[in-house]
Amino acid sequence: MMISTRGRYALRVMVDLAETGSDGYVAMKTIAARQGISLKYLERILPDLTKGGLVEGVQGKGGGYKLCRAPEDYRVGEILRLTEGDLAPVSCLEDGAEDCGHTCDCRTRKLWQGLYKLIDEYFDSVTLADLMQKKPDDANQKEGPLAPPSQG
Repeated sequence: MMISTRGRYALRVMVDLAETGSDGYVAMKTIAARQGISLKYLERILPDLTKGGLVEGVQGKGGGYKLCRAPEDYRVGEILRLTEGDLAPVSCLEDGAEDCGHTCDCRTRKLWQGLYKLIDEYFDSVTLADLMQKKPDDANQKEGPLAPPSQG
């Protein structure tokens, strides 16, 4: 599984909106300029975030986009599933996947199911509020949902 540019940009947009949430609606061109994302790309991402109920959009003068909920009420997993679809590490675990014929005797299926569970649990443990607190110079952060797993 690899998170696409679409998913990464959607997260950046959501963090941007979270950080400016009290300022009302934010114009798409303002988000594009701040995040270094082309306006054309945002024109494809923001409607999906709106249809998915994650952001509210208003057209016209003074319009733009804003979050529908508080940053701590958004899970990274929710945003990525909306923009990426299924986060399954292998195709046989995706929603609606056809049986490959080896499901009953597949020796690696439990491995992939375990990874899938870890991915979902990790992404669902991180909120937009967590991402707002994380700064690039905090790479050695030792606790919280963004900390690297301990090597115990």
